[in-house]
Amino acid sequence: MNTTGAIPSDAFSLRSPYGRRAVGLSVAAAVGGFLFGFDSSVINGAVDSISSDFAINDVLTGFVVAIALLGCAVGAIVAGNLSDRWGRLRVMFLGAVMFFVSSIGAGLAFSVWDLALWRVIGGLGIGIASVIAPAYIAEIAPRQIRGGLASLQQLAITLGIFTALLSDALLANTAGGADNVLWLGLEAWRWMFIVGVIPSAVYGILSFTLPESPRYLLAKGRTEEARAIFSRLVPPADLDHTIRDLQTTIETDRKNSGVSLRGPVLGLQRIVWVGIILSVFQQFVGINVIFYYSTSLWQSVGFDETDSFTISVATSITNVLVTLIAIFLVDRVGRKPILLTGSVMMALSLGLMAISFVFSETDAEGAVTLPAPWGPIALIAANVFVVGFGASWGPLVWVLLGEIFPSRIRGKALGVAAGAQWIANFLITISFPAMSSWSLPLTYGMYAAFAALSFFYVLLRIPETKGMDIEQTETLFTHPGAKATTPVADRD
Repeated sequence: MNTTGAIPSDAFSLRSPYGRRAVGLSVAAAVGGFLFGFDSSVINGAVDSISSDFAINDVLTGFVVAIALLGCAVGAIVAGNLSDRWGRLRVMFLGAVMFFVSSIGAGLAFSVWDLALWRVIGGLGIGIASVIAPAYIAEIAPRQIRGGLASLQQLAITLGIFTALLSDALLANTAGGADNVLWLGLEAWRWMFIVGVIPSAVYGILSFTLPESPRYLLAKGRTEEARAIFSRLVPPADLDHTIRDLQTTIETDRKNSGVSLRGPVLGLQRIVWVGIILSVFQQFVGINVIFYYSTSLWQSVGFDETDSFTISVATSITNVLVTLIAIFLVDRVGRKPILLTGSVMMALSLGLMAISFVFSETDAEGAVTLPAPWGPIALIAANVFVVGFGASWGPLVWVLLGEIFPSRIRGKALGVAAGAQWIANFLITISFPAMSSWSLPLTYGMYAAFAALSFFYVLLRIPETKGMDIEQTETLFTHPGAKATTPVADRD
Protein backbone atom coordinates (compact mmCIF):
# COMPACT_ATOMS: atom_id res chain seq x y z
CA MET A 1 0.00 0.00 0.00
CA ASN A 2 1.25 3.44 -0.85
CA THR A 3 1.76 5.40 2.34
CA THR A 4 3.55 8.38 0.88
CA GLY A 5 2.28 11.70 -0.34
CA ALA A 6 0.24 14.50 1.13
CA ILE A 7 -2.98 14.13 3.09
CA PRO A 8 -5.89 15.57 1.05
CA SER A 9 -7.24 18.75 2.62
CA ASP A 10 -10.77 17.38 2.63
CA ALA A 11 -9.83 13.87 3.82
CA PHE A 12 -11.87 14.18 7.00
CA SER A 13 -14.83 16.19 5.80
CA LEU A 14 -18.26 14.63 6.19
CA ARG A 15 -18.34 14.14 2.41
CA SER A 16 -15.13 12.10 2.30
CA PRO A 17 -15.25 8.32 2.78
CA TYR A 18 -12.83 8.58 5.72
CA GLY A 19 -14.92 11.18 7.50
CA ARG A 20 -18.18 9.30 6.93
CA ARG A 21 -16.74 6.04 8.21
CA ALA A 22 -15.26 7.64 11.33
CA VAL A 23 -18.49 9.47 12.10
CA GLY A 24 -20.54 6.31 11.54
CA LEU A 25 -18.41 4.23 13.92
CA SER A 26 -18.40 7.01 16.53
CA VAL A 27 -22.17 7.46 16.38
CA ALA A 28 -22.63 3.70 16.82
CA ALA A 29 -20.28 3.61 19.81
CA ALA A 30 -21.99 6.66 21.33
CA VAL A 31 -25.10 4.53 21.87
CA GLY A 32 -23.34 3.68 25.13
CA GLY A 33 -23.66 7.33 26.11
CA PHE A 34 -27.32 7.19 25.11
CA LEU A 35 -27.83 4.28 27.54
CA PHE A 36 -26.07 6.33 30.23
CA GLY A 37 -28.45 9.26 29.75
CA PHE A 38 -31.50 7.02 29.40
CA ASP A 39 -30.79 5.19 32.65
CA SER A 40 -30.11 8.48 34.44
CA SER A 41 -33.61 9.81 33.78
CA VAL A 42 -35.94 6.88 33.12
CA ILE A 43 -36.77 6.63 36.83
CA ASN A 44 -37.95 10.27 36.82
CA GLY A 45 -41.53 9.41 35.87
CA ALA A 46 -41.68 6.39 38.16
CA VAL A 47 -40.47 7.89 41.44
CA ASP A 48 -43.88 8.77 42.89
CA SER A 49 -45.43 5.46 41.80
CA ILE A 50 -42.59 3.46 43.33
CA SER A 51 -42.94 5.37 46.58
CA SER A 52 -46.71 4.83 46.80
CA ASP A 53 -46.89 1.25 45.44
CA PHE A 54 -44.19 -0.05 47.76
CA ALA A 55 -45.19 2.28 50.64
CA ILE A 56 -41.65 3.55 51.28
CA ASN A 57 -40.48 6.77 52.94
CA ASP A 58 -38.40 9.58 51.46
CA VAL A 59 -35.07 8.12 52.60
CA LEU A 60 -35.76 4.74 51.00
CA THR A 61 -37.06 6.42 47.84
CA GLY A 62 -33.80 8.31 47.52
CA PHE A 63 -31.91 5.06 48.10
CA VAL A 64 -33.71 3.24 45.26
CA VAL A 65 -33.09 6.13 42.87
CA ALA A 66 -29.43 6.54 43.84
CA ILE A 67 -28.37 2.90 44.27
CA ALA A 68 -27.81 2.52 40.52
CA LEU A 69 -25.01 5.06 40.80
CA LEU A 70 -23.00 2.74 43.04
CA GLY A 71 -23.32 0.07 40.37
CA CYS A 72 -22.18 2.65 37.82
CA ALA A 73 -19.09 3.40 39.89
CA VAL A 74 -18.12 -0.29 40.11
CA GLY A 75 -18.84 -0.84 36.42
CA ALA A 76 -16.66 2.13 35.48
CA ILE A 77 -13.80 0.85 37.64
CA VAL A 78 -13.77 -2.70 36.22
CA ALA A 79 -14.48 -1.73 32.60
CA GLY A 80 -10.90 -0.70 31.81
CA ASN A 81 -9.28 -3.92 32.99
CA LEU A 82 -11.96 -6.09 31.38
CA SER A 83 -11.67 -4.30 28.04
CA ASP A 84 -7.88 -4.71 28.06
CA ARG A 85 -8.33 -8.46 28.57
CA TRP A 86 -11.38 -9.23 26.44
CA GLY A 87 -11.48 -6.36 23.94
CA ARG A 88 -13.76 -3.35 23.71
CA LEU A 89 -16.57 -5.07 21.83
CA ARG A 90 -17.04 -8.00 24.21
CA VAL A 91 -17.25 -5.61 27.14
CA MET A 92 -19.73 -3.44 25.22
CA PHE A 93 -21.89 -6.55 24.81
CA LEU A 94 -21.59 -7.34 28.52
CA GLY A 95 -22.82 -3.86 29.41
CA ALA A 96 -25.74 -4.19 26.98
CA VAL A 97 -26.78 -7.55 28.47
CA MET A 98 -26.70 -6.16 32.01
CA PHE A 99 -28.89 -3.19 31.11
CA PHE A 100 -31.25 -5.42 29.08
CA VAL A 101 -31.76 -7.79 32.01
CA SER A 102 -32.14 -4.97 34.54
CA SER A 103 -34.77 -3.22 32.38
CA ILE A 104 -36.99 -6.31 32.48
CA GLY A 105 -36.25 -7.05 36.14
CA ALA A 106 -37.02 -3.49 37.29
CA GLY A 107 -40.25 -3.47 35.30
CA LEU A 108 -41.40 -6.72 36.94
CA ALA A 109 -40.09 -5.91 40.46
CA PHE A 110 -42.27 -7.27 43.26
CA SER A 111 -40.63 -5.37 46.12
CA VAL A 112 -38.42 -2.37 46.71
CA TRP A 113 -35.45 -4.60 47.47
CA ASP A 114 -35.40 -6.58 44.23
CA LEU A 115 -36.00 -3.28 42.39
CA ALA A 116 -32.85 -1.97 44.08
CA LEU A 117 -30.97 -5.11 42.98
CA TRP A 118 -32.03 -4.67 39.34
CA ARG A 119 -31.04 -1.00 39.54
CA VAL A 120 -27.55 -2.02 40.70
CA ILE A 121 -27.20 -4.53 37.85
CA GLY A 122 -28.30 -1.87 35.38
CA GLY A 123 -25.85 0.54 36.95
CA LEU A 124 -23.01 -1.93 36.37
CA GLY A 125 -23.92 -2.06 32.69
CA ILE A 126 -24.18 1.71 32.43
CA GLY A 127 -20.86 2.19 34.23
CA ILE A 128 -19.24 -0.12 31.70
CA ALA A 129 -20.84 1.73 28.78
CA SER A 130 -19.86 5.12 30.18
CA VAL A 131 -16.17 4.14 30.01
CA ILE A 132 -16.04 1.92 26.92
CA ALA A 133 -18.00 4.22 24.59
CA PRO A 134 -15.72 7.29 24.84
CA ALA A 135 -12.60 5.08 24.94
CA TYR A 136 -13.65 3.31 21.73
CA ILE A 137 -14.41 6.62 19.99
CA ALA A 138 -11.04 8.06 21.02
CA GLU A 139 -9.24 4.93 19.77
CA ILE A 140 -11.07 4.59 16.45
CA ALA A 141 -11.17 8.28 15.50
CA PRO A 142 -8.39 9.84 13.39
CA ARG A 143 -6.46 12.34 15.47
CA GLN A 144 -7.43 15.23 13.15
CA ILE A 145 -11.11 14.98 14.13
CA ARG A 146 -10.90 13.20 17.48
CA GLY A 147 -12.14 16.15 19.54
CA GLY A 148 -15.31 16.65 17.54
CA LEU A 149 -16.14 12.95 17.49
CA ALA A 150 -15.46 12.58 21.22
CA SER A 151 -18.08 15.27 21.89
CA LEU A 152 -20.70 12.91 20.43
CA GLN A 153 -20.61 11.02 23.74
CA GLN A 154 -21.93 14.01 25.70
CA LEU A 155 -24.52 14.71 23.00
CA ALA A 156 -25.66 11.08 23.16
CA ILE A 157 -26.08 11.36 26.94
CA THR A 158 -28.37 14.37 26.59
CA LEU A 159 -30.35 12.59 23.84
CA GLY A 160 -30.72 9.59 26.15
CA ILE A 161 -32.09 11.85 28.89
CA PHE A 162 -34.55 13.39 26.43
CA THR A 163 -35.70 10.00 25.13
CA ALA A 164 -36.23 8.60 28.64
CA LEU A 165 -38.33 11.58 29.71
CA LEU A 166 -40.29 11.56 26.45
CA SER A 167 -41.05 7.83 26.74
CA ASP A 168 -42.09 8.32 30.38
CA ALA A 169 -44.49 11.08 29.32
CA LEU A 170 -45.97 9.07 26.43
CA LEU A 171 -46.51 5.97 28.55
CA ALA A 172 -48.06 7.90 31.45
CA ASN A 173 -50.34 9.90 29.16
CA THR A 174 -51.41 6.77 27.25
CA ALA A 175 -52.36 5.02 30.49
CA GLY A 176 -53.93 8.14 32.01
CA GLY A 177 -51.34 8.20 34.78
CA ALA A 178 -48.13 6.45 35.78
CA ASP A 179 -50.01 4.31 38.34
CA ASN A 180 -52.62 3.09 35.85
CA VAL A 181 -52.44 -0.27 34.09
CA LEU A 182 -51.20 0.04 30.51
CA TRP A 183 -50.48 -3.34 28.81
CA LEU A 184 -50.36 -6.98 29.96
CA GLY A 185 -51.67 -6.00 33.39
CA LEU A 186 -48.62 -3.88 34.15
CA GLU A 187 -48.74 -0.26 35.28
CA ALA A 188 -47.27 2.48 33.07
CA TRP A 189 -44.36 3.08 35.47
CA ARG A 190 -43.22 -0.51 34.99
CA TRP A 191 -43.21 -0.09 31.21
CA MET A 192 -40.98 2.96 31.68
CA PHE A 193 -38.25 0.55 32.77
CA ILE A 194 -39.10 -2.24 30.32
CA VAL A 195 -38.77 0.06 27.30
CA GLY A 196 -35.04 0.19 28.10
CA VAL A 197 -34.67 -3.21 26.38
CA ILE A 198 -34.83 -1.40 23.02
CA PRO A 199 -31.67 0.78 23.29
CA SER A 200 -29.82 -1.99 25.17
CA ALA A 201 -30.64 -4.48 22.38
CA VAL A 202 -29.42 -1.99 19.77
CA TYR A 203 -26.17 -1.51 21.69
CA GLY A 204 -25.68 -5.26 21.99
CA ILE A 205 -26.26 -5.83 18.27
CA LEU A 206 -23.82 -3.05 17.40
CA SER A 207 -21.12 -4.77 19.45
CA PHE A 208 -21.21 -7.61 16.87
CA THR A 209 -21.07 -5.31 13.86
CA LEU A 210 -18.38 -2.77 14.81
CA PRO A 211 -14.67 -3.42 14.16
CA GLU A 212 -12.49 -4.00 17.21
CA SER A 213 -10.48 -1.07 18.56
CA PRO A 214 -7.16 -0.76 16.66
CA ARG A 215 -5.46 0.17 19.92
CA TYR A 216 -6.54 -3.12 21.51
CA LEU A 217 -5.38 -5.04 18.44
CA LEU A 218 -1.97 -3.33 18.46
CA ALA A 219 -1.59 -3.98 22.19
CA LYS A 220 -2.20 -7.68 21.49
CA GLY A 221 0.34 -7.72 18.63
CA ARG A 222 -2.32 -7.99 15.91
CA THR A 223 -0.77 -5.21 13.81
CA GLU A 224 -2.11 -6.26 10.41
CA GLU A 225 -5.69 -6.35 11.70
CA ALA A 226 -5.26 -2.86 13.16
CA ARG A 227 -3.75 -1.64 9.88
CA ALA A 228 -6.71 -3.04 7.93
CA ILE A 229 -9.17 -1.10 10.13
CA PHE A 230 -7.18 2.13 10.03
CA SER A 231 -6.83 1.88 6.24
CA ARG A 232 -10.56 2.61 6.04
CA LEU A 233 -10.34 5.55 8.43
CA VAL A 234 -7.22 7.50 7.40
CA PRO A 235 -5.62 8.30 4.01
CA PRO A 236 -2.68 6.11 2.89
CA ALA A 237 -0.28 9.03 3.47
CA ASP A 238 -1.22 9.12 7.16
CA LEU A 239 -1.52 5.39 7.84
CA ASP A 240 2.01 4.61 9.04
CA HIS A 241 2.16 7.79 11.10
CA THR A 242 -1.12 6.96 12.83
CA ILE A 243 0.01 3.43 13.70
CA ARG A 244 3.43 4.60 14.95
CA ASP A 245 1.80 7.22 17.19
CA LEU A 246 -0.54 4.64 18.68
CA GLN A 247 2.26 2.14 19.25
CA THR A 248 4.30 4.84 21.01
CA THR A 249 1.33 5.70 23.24
CA ILE A 250 0.76 2.04 24.12
CA GLU A 251 4.42 1.61 25.06
CA THR A 252 4.36 4.78 27.16
CA ASP A 253 1.25 3.58 29.01
CA ARG A 254 2.94 0.28 29.77
CA LYS A 255 5.96 2.08 31.22
CA ASN A 256 3.72 4.27 33.36
CA SER A 257 1.48 1.47 34.60
CA GLY A 258 3.16 1.53 38.00
CA VAL A 259 3.12 5.31 38.47
CA SER A 260 1.48 6.42 41.72
CA LEU A 261 -0.97 9.27 42.29
CA ARG A 262 0.40 9.85 45.76
CA GLY A 263 1.53 13.35 46.60
CA PRO A 264 1.89 15.98 49.33
CA VAL A 265 -1.72 17.27 49.39
CA LEU A 266 -3.73 14.96 51.67
CA GLY A 267 -1.95 11.97 50.15
CA LEU A 268 -2.55 12.87 46.48
CA GLN A 269 -0.85 15.00 43.85
CA ARG A 270 -2.22 18.53 43.60
CA ILE A 271 -3.48 18.04 40.04
CA VAL A 272 -5.51 14.98 41.09
CA TRP A 273 -7.33 17.13 43.65
CA VAL A 274 -8.10 19.67 40.92
CA GLY A 275 -9.87 16.93 38.97
CA ILE A 276 -11.72 15.69 42.06
CA ILE A 277 -12.90 19.18 43.03
CA LEU A 278 -14.12 19.96 39.52
CA SER A 279 -16.03 16.66 39.47
CA VAL A 280 -17.61 17.28 42.87
CA PHE A 281 -18.68 20.81 41.97
CA GLN A 282 -20.27 19.48 38.78
CA GLN A 283 -22.57 17.28 40.87
CA PHE A 284 -23.03 19.34 44.05
CA VAL A 285 -24.92 22.07 42.16
CA GLY A 286 -27.76 19.54 42.09
CA ILE A 287 -28.22 19.04 38.34
CA ASN A 288 -29.36 15.44 38.69
CA VAL A 289 -32.17 16.52 40.99
CA ILE A 290 -33.74 18.02 37.87
CA PHE A 291 -33.30 14.87 35.79
CA TYR A 292 -34.21 12.35 38.53
CA TYR A 293 -36.99 14.15 40.38
CA SER A 294 -38.31 16.94 38.13
CA THR A 295 -41.69 15.29 37.47
CA SER A 296 -42.32 14.99 41.22
CA LEU A 297 -41.00 18.51 41.75
CA TRP A 298 -43.38 20.12 39.25
CA GLN A 299 -46.36 18.27 40.69
CA SER A 300 -45.41 19.61 44.10
CA VAL A 301 -45.58 23.21 42.88
CA GLY A 302 -49.06 22.95 41.39
CA PHE A 303 -48.72 21.35 37.93
CA ASP A 304 -50.74 18.19 37.22
CA GLU A 305 -49.02 14.95 36.22
CA THR A 306 -49.44 15.46 32.47
CA ASP A 307 -48.03 18.99 32.58
CA SER A 308 -45.18 17.83 34.82
CA PHE A 309 -44.11 15.19 32.28
CA THR A 310 -44.35 17.74 29.47
CA ILE A 311 -42.20 20.25 31.38
CA SER A 312 -39.58 17.56 32.05
CA VAL A 313 -39.42 16.68 28.35
CA ALA A 314 -39.07 20.37 27.42
CA THR A 315 -36.24 20.72 29.93
CA SER A 316 -34.41 17.75 28.40
CA ILE A 317 -34.73 19.30 24.91
CA THR A 318 -33.19 22.48 26.32
CA ASN A 319 -30.32 20.37 27.68
CA VAL A 320 -29.63 18.89 24.24
CA LEU A 321 -29.63 22.28 22.51
CA VAL A 322 -27.32 24.00 24.99
CA THR A 323 -24.89 21.07 24.85
CA LEU A 324 -24.60 21.72 21.11
CA ILE A 325 -23.86 25.37 21.91
CA ALA A 326 -21.11 24.33 24.33
CA ILE A 327 -19.54 22.04 21.74
CA PHE A 328 -19.53 24.93 19.25
CA LEU A 329 -18.04 27.50 21.65
CA VAL A 330 -15.50 25.57 23.72
CA ASP A 331 -12.61 25.90 21.23
CA ARG A 332 -13.61 29.42 20.21
CA VAL A 333 -14.32 31.21 23.51
CA GLY A 334 -12.26 29.02 25.83
CA ARG A 335 -12.95 26.87 28.88
CA LYS A 336 -12.64 29.37 31.69
CA PRO A 337 -15.04 32.12 30.47
CA ILE A 338 -17.73 29.53 29.76
CA LEU A 339 -17.33 27.89 33.18
CA LEU A 340 -17.47 31.25 34.96
CA THR A 341 -20.58 32.31 33.05
CA GLY A 342 -22.22 28.99 33.84
CA SER A 343 -21.44 29.32 37.54
CA VAL A 344 -23.09 32.75 37.65
CA MET A 345 -26.21 31.52 35.83
CA MET A 346 -26.50 28.49 38.10
CA ALA A 347 -25.99 30.44 41.32
CA LEU A 348 -28.59 33.08 40.42
CA SER A 349 -31.20 30.63 39.15
CA LEU A 350 -30.80 28.25 42.09
CA GLY A 351 -30.98 31.21 44.46
CA LEU A 352 -34.23 32.28 42.81
CA MET A 353 -35.62 28.75 43.20
CA ALA A 354 -34.71 28.81 46.89
CA ILE A 355 -36.52 32.14 47.31
CA SER A 356 -39.57 30.82 45.42
CA PHE A 357 -39.98 27.89 47.78
CA VAL A 358 -39.93 30.20 50.79
CA PHE A 359 -43.47 31.12 49.71
CA SER A 360 -44.67 27.52 49.31
CA GLU A 361 -47.86 26.40 51.02
CA THR A 362 -48.79 22.98 52.40
CA ASP A 363 -52.40 21.79 52.23
CA ALA A 364 -54.25 19.50 54.63
CA GLU A 365 -52.99 16.40 52.80
CA GLY A 366 -49.37 17.54 53.06
CA ALA A 367 -49.00 18.50 49.38
CA VAL A 368 -46.68 21.44 48.67
CA THR A 369 -47.88 24.14 46.26
CA LEU A 370 -46.50 27.47 45.11
CA PRO A 371 -48.90 30.42 44.86
CA ALA A 372 -48.73 32.81 41.91
CA PRO A 373 -46.36 34.11 40.71
CA TRP A 374 -43.80 31.82 42.37
CA GLY A 375 -44.72 28.62 40.50
CA PRO A 376 -43.88 30.05 37.05
CA ILE A 377 -40.84 31.83 38.50
CA ALA A 378 -39.52 28.53 39.87
CA LEU A 379 -40.16 26.88 36.51
CA ILE A 380 -38.26 29.55 34.60
CA ALA A 381 -35.41 29.50 37.13
CA ALA A 382 -35.07 25.71 36.85
CA ASN A 383 -34.75 25.91 33.07
CA VAL A 384 -32.22 28.76 33.30
CA PHE A 385 -30.27 26.50 35.64
CA VAL A 386 -30.33 23.68 33.05
CA VAL A 387 -29.15 26.13 30.37
CA GLY A 388 -26.31 27.36 32.59
CA PHE A 389 -25.19 23.84 33.44
CA GLY A 390 -25.68 22.24 30.03
CA ALA A 391 -23.71 24.97 28.24
CA SER A 392 -20.82 24.96 30.70
CA TRP A 393 -20.15 22.59 33.60
CA GLY A 394 -21.88 19.59 32.01
CA PRO A 395 -19.58 19.07 29.01
CA LEU A 396 -16.60 21.26 29.95
CA VAL A 397 -15.60 19.41 33.10
CA TRP A 398 -15.02 16.34 30.92
CA VAL A 399 -13.01 18.45 28.49
CA LEU A 400 -10.77 19.70 31.31
CA LEU A 401 -10.38 16.26 32.85
CA GLY A 402 -9.06 15.06 29.51
CA GLU A 403 -6.56 17.93 29.29
CA ILE A 404 -5.12 18.72 32.72
CA PHE A 405 -3.58 15.40 33.79
CA PRO A 406 0.00 14.51 32.76
CA SER A 407 0.13 11.55 30.38
CA ARG A 408 2.00 9.44 32.93
CA ILE A 409 -0.99 9.44 35.33
CA ARG A 410 -3.88 10.34 33.00
CA GLY A 411 -5.63 6.98 33.08
CA LYS A 412 -5.49 6.55 36.84
CA ALA A 413 -6.29 10.19 37.59
CA LEU A 414 -9.31 10.12 35.28
CA GLY A 415 -10.53 7.03 37.12
CA VAL A 416 -10.26 8.77 40.47
CA ALA A 417 -12.00 11.91 39.19
CA ALA A 418 -14.79 9.88 37.60
CA GLY A 419 -15.18 7.90 40.82
CA ALA A 420 -15.50 11.14 42.78
CA GLN A 421 -18.19 12.25 40.34
CA TRP A 422 -20.24 9.08 40.81
CA ILE A 423 -19.95 9.34 44.60
CA ALA A 424 -20.96 13.02 44.59
CA ASN A 425 -23.88 12.18 42.29
CA PHE A 426 -24.93 9.41 44.69
CA LEU A 427 -24.82 11.71 47.72
CA ILE A 428 -26.94 14.41 46.07
CA THR A 429 -29.44 11.90 44.66
CA ILE A 430 -29.97 9.93 47.85
CA SER A 431 -30.23 13.03 50.04
CA PHE A 432 -32.71 15.08 47.98
CA PRO A 433 -36.01 13.40 48.99
CA ALA A 434 -35.28 13.71 52.71
CA MET A 435 -33.82 17.22 52.42
CA SER A 436 -36.67 18.48 50.24
CA SER A 437 -39.28 17.19 52.68
CA TRP A 438 -37.43 19.05 55.43
CA SER A 439 -36.80 22.36 53.62
CA LEU A 440 -36.79 23.04 49.87
CA PRO A 441 -35.50 26.62 50.32
CA LEU A 442 -32.46 25.39 52.23
CA THR A 443 -31.91 22.52 49.78
CA TYR A 444 -31.79 24.80 46.75
CA GLY A 445 -29.92 27.40 48.77
CA MET A 446 -27.20 24.81 49.39
CA TYR A 447 -26.96 24.03 45.67
CA ALA A 448 -26.75 27.78 44.95
CA ALA A 449 -23.90 28.10 47.46
CA PHE A 450 -21.93 25.35 45.71
CA ALA A 451 -22.53 27.06 42.36
CA ALA A 452 -21.17 30.31 43.80
CA LEU A 453 -18.14 28.51 45.23
CA SER A 454 -17.50 26.92 41.83
CA PHE A 455 -17.19 30.42 40.34
CA PHE A 456 -14.45 31.44 42.74
CA TYR A 457 -12.63 28.12 42.41
CA VAL A 458 -12.43 28.44 38.63
CA LEU A 459 -11.56 32.14 38.86
CA LEU A 460 -8.67 31.58 41.27
CA ARG A 461 -7.42 28.07 40.50
CA ILE A 462 -8.20 27.04 36.93
CA PRO A 463 -6.07 28.49 34.09
CA GLU A 464 -7.21 28.63 30.48
CA THR A 465 -6.19 25.63 28.37
CA LYS A 466 -7.70 26.61 25.02
CA GLY A 467 -5.33 26.08 22.10
CA MET A 468 -2.66 24.30 24.14
CA ASP A 469 -1.14 20.90 23.50
CA ILE A 470 -1.98 18.39 26.21
CA GLU A 471 1.71 18.16 27.15
CA GLN A 472 1.71 21.92 27.88
CA THR A 473 -1.41 22.11 30.02
CA GLU A 474 0.10 20.17 32.92
CA THR A 475 2.71 22.93 33.43
CA LEU A 476 -0.09 25.35 34.36
CA PHE A 477 -0.95 23.33 37.47
CA THR A 478 2.50 22.82 38.93
CA HIS A 479 2.09 25.40 41.70
CA PRO A 480 -0.68 27.45 43.35
CA GLY A 481 0.25 30.54 41.36
CA ALA A 482 -0.35 28.81 38.04
CA LYS A 483 -3.14 31.18 37.21
CA ALA A 484 -0.56 33.82 36.44
CA THR A 485 0.45 31.82 33.37
CA THR A 486 -3.06 31.77 31.96
CA PRO A 487 -2.43 34.28 29.13
CA VAL A 488 0.14 31.93 27.60
CA ALA A 489 -2.63 29.40 26.91
CA ASP A 490 -4.94 31.85 25.27
CA ARG A 491 -3.82 31.50 21.72
CA ASP A 492 -5.33 30.05 18.57
